[in-house]
Amino acid sequence: MKIKEIVDKHGRTPDKILAIMLECQELSDQKYLKSEDILTLSQEMGVPESRIYSIASFYSLISIEPRGKYIIQLCNDVPCYINGSMNLADELEKILDIKMGKTTKDGLFTLEFTSCLGCCEKAPVMQIDDVVFGNLTGDKLSAILQEYRRK
Repeated sequence: MKIKEIVDKHGRTPDKILAIMLECQELSDQKYLKSEDILTLSQEMGVPESRIYSIASFYSLISIEPRGKYIIQLCNDVPCYINGSMNLADELEKILDIKMGKTTKDGLFTLEFTSCLGCCEKAPVMQIDDVVFGNLTGDKLSAILQEYRRK
């Protein structure tokens, strides 16, 4: 499905732009909005490119940089922070040999912080694509990542 078809499906009203952007970035193997996608969105929606970039930079679910096959988002809101999410961030960086915001050399994982995932009772939590993992420890991280590498 092309960008114009996605816009046609959702409609051209401003309240639809986030859903459209999320769907459009899935057109890319690297799960991001390319500059030409942003230009097309701007033209199709009748919205300035700067507005599209502003939305993309605000929401952690949207990226304008190439990403890995699996997007790891580690919550860094207060409950997760208090329960050790920063230690987990260090552990993830070590295991994956990348810094936060980067993608592994093999293109398999992208590591990002995100705001609240709504699972505070399971803090600390992370999400890989649409799957949420809670009550995380370093050992659990290793096991989860090994499972994703096997896929």
